[in-house]
Amino acid sequence: MSMTFKLGATVTGLLLASSAFAETSATAFTDLNLRAGPGVSHDIVGVIPASQSVTVDGCLEASNWCRVSYGETNGWASGDYLTAMVASPIYANREQLAVETVTYEKDPDSAVGGSVTGALAGAILGGPAGAVIGAGLGAGLGSAVAPDERVTTYVRENPVDPVYLDGEVVVGAGIPEDVTLAEVPESEYHYAYINGTRVLVEREKRQVVYIVR
Repeated sequence: MSMTFKLGATVTGLLLASSAFAETSATAFTDLNLRAGPGVSHDIVGVIPASQSVTVDGCLEASNWCRVSYGETNGWASGDYLTAMVASPIYANREQLAVETVTYEKDPDSAVGGSVTGALAGAILGGPAGAVIGAGLGAGLGSAVAPDERVTTYVRENPVDPVYLDGEVVVGAGIPEDVTLAEVPESEYHYAYINGTRVLVEREKRQVVYIVR
């Protein structure tokens, strides 16, 4: 069965280290950002497509961020959206999954793109459960979910103020009520710039329906 890595709240500013555990293979169950560091303030260096496998080098002890390799790209991904195959039904914990523990230290000589200053504006709603709903939404509606080029061009050419929320941005995630959404003229979409990612949002449910890469 599948077990989901769920490791708690974000932790940064620690020393990168490793333990004796072996590397673990995992699968992203939704399109998942691959970031330069463990947290939504770090640059996006790639995208792990849904159902694609990654190698998990290890996860932070007190955080839901894991250091992974996808193809030739190394980075960090939210462990809430990675699943690992295990031989028998067991409680989801890293020891039984043999997931290595790592820590992280920010390089003092490097700047983090789009870094957060001050408190986060709130939290992504729904989490992994929302991503499962999002996957069903995409499967059910197919190409109807994908906006036309006019919409994506408008979003790219009309940037809005960035907002940072606790949690990774995926299709199906919910956006808090206090986050302002901008309207795309003559379309059904609204949009926002959340955690360094442009997202299209269904206005009534305030649910992410498309990520503009």
